[in-house]
Order: sequence, then structure tokens, then C-alpha cells
Amino acid sequence: MPGVRSESSLPEVRRIRMALPTASSKVASARAKLAEGAKTPANSKAKGRRLDDQEKRCKNGRLVPSLGCRTSPPLMPVGPDAEKKKCSWITANSEPLYVTFHDEEWGVPVHDDRMLFELLTLSLALGELTWPSILSKREEFREIFDGFNFALVSEFTEKKINLLRSNGIVLLSEQKIRAVVTNAKQMQKVVKDFGSFSNYCWSFVNHRPITNGFRYSRQVPTKTPKAEAISRDLMRRGFQCVGPTTIYSFMQVAGIVNDHLSCCFRFQACSQHKGSENNVRAEPALPDTRLGSLSSEDSDTREV
Repeated sequence: MPGVRSESSLPEVRRIRMALPTASSKVASARAKLAEGAKTPANSKAKGRRLDDQEKRCKNGRLVPSLGCRTSPPLMPVGPDAEKKKCSWITANSEPLYVTFHDEEWGVPVHDDRMLFELLTLSLALGELTWPSILSKREEFREIFDGFNFALVSEFTEKKINLLRSNGIVLLSEQKIRAVVTNAKQMQKVVKDFGSFSNYCWSFVNHRPITNGFRYSRQVPTKTPKAEAISRDLMRRGFQCVGPTTIYSFMQVAGIVNDHLSCCFRFQACSQHKGSENNVRAEPALPDTRLGSLSSEDSDTREV
């Protein structure tokens, strides 16, 4: 009959009605995903723009770098000594003993006779060795030459010299060994005449160090007229192997002349040492050197 539902159609209607909410929720979920997907590109672009802007500002140094900013690794901390500017011949590859020698000893005025004898002998050794090599063997030198006590060295006999050579511990040629012994004997005579070897050496510069103030290593000489004058007088007194280049190296290490470059942190320290004030005067010079490298003029055959 019209308007009357049969009993058989009722379960189907209920099933359809129960399915409608499920379908509606699926449609709503799908719409939400579509809406979220539509927002994502915009958010990604905005985020990308923010990161790019942050990175640019990081590169310009206006912002502390964040995790999203690509930066170089931080610099490793350095010690205070690394900030001190030194003479150009001291490099990152220089041996530690050589660096310490430059920082603490080279150019400092010396007035002790025993130390002056040691420095004169080490400068004499430059004809056969380099400063780094000499410094690494310094204790051996002191042992061989009785702590550079020139009174004891002056008494070395032929037997003593031959014993050193036979034991294989000689660091210098026989000619240089004999020169050291001879120089020790002559030093005693100088001490009698001048009161000390220090008075003799420093009298050539009026007891005040020469401060050159060179800017470049190529300006540092191997010898000067003053070194030549001292060399001539020493040889006249019987000293051996004391050519002007050897003597200039001796003057440098003994602080009789301050040849630290003007940019070196040791230049002012040595210039302000007692007796160094108001004495900035450069001597006429010959070719450059680095901590006293020797020329052929100081070879064994021309110095004895």
C-alpha cells in the first residue's frame, strides 16, 4: 500500500543510516588533510626564507649563529706567546730550543767573563754547526770545556785534546778545539790588562750596546766595521778563529749589539736593558744574516 513500508525494507534503511556518519567522518578527515597540505608549502617557503635570512645575517656577522646557520668551526685557542711578534727568522717550524734562545738570551747584554767565553766559543762553532745544532749540544760543549771555565781550559794539554778526540766526543774540528784552548790562555792575559774580559769587549762600544732597529732581516749584517776592529785587536793579542763574522755573531748573542728586528717583542726588552738607553745608532753593514750565519771569510784556513 502507498505510504506503508514493508518489514523487509527496514534493516536496509538502518544499515544505510549507520553508514552515513562513517562516510561523513571520512570526508571530513580527507578535507582536513587537503587543507593541511595546502598550508604546508606556504609554511615551508616561509621557514626557508627565515633560514636564508638568518644565514645571510650570520655571514654578515650581525647575529650569533644558530643550529640552522652554516658556519666554520670555531678557532682553537692560542697561548699568549703565539701573539708575540718575533724576528722573521723564527717561524712555526723553528726548534723549541732555538725559539727559547731567541726569546730569552740572544741580544741580552752579558758582562760575566765565563759566559762571554762560552758565547765566544759557541760563535766560533758556527763555522761548522748551526745555532739549533749548537744549542742541542750545549751541555756537551760545557762538559768538554769544563763548564767554560777559561782558567781550566787554558791548561788543556796535548794528552787532554787527544783524549777527547779518541773518545769520539769532539764536537768541533781539532783546529777549532786548539783555537778554544788558545783563546782561553789569551783571555787570562786580557783579564790582567783590563780587569775583566767584559771590560775589554764593552770598551769598544763605550760600555753601551748598539741598537740598530732594523725592520727587515735582509738589513741585518754579517759583519760591521766595529766587528772588524774587535777582530783585528783580538788576533793581534793571539786569539784564533775570531774573524769579523764570528765576532759579529758574538756581539749579537752577547748583547753588545741589539739586532732584534724593530717589530720583535724582544727589541724593546733588550733596548731597555741597563746601559742600552739613548743609544740607537746603526753601523754601516755588509750582507744579511740570521742569528749569525758565517761567511767563507771565517773559514778555518783564513782565521788561524
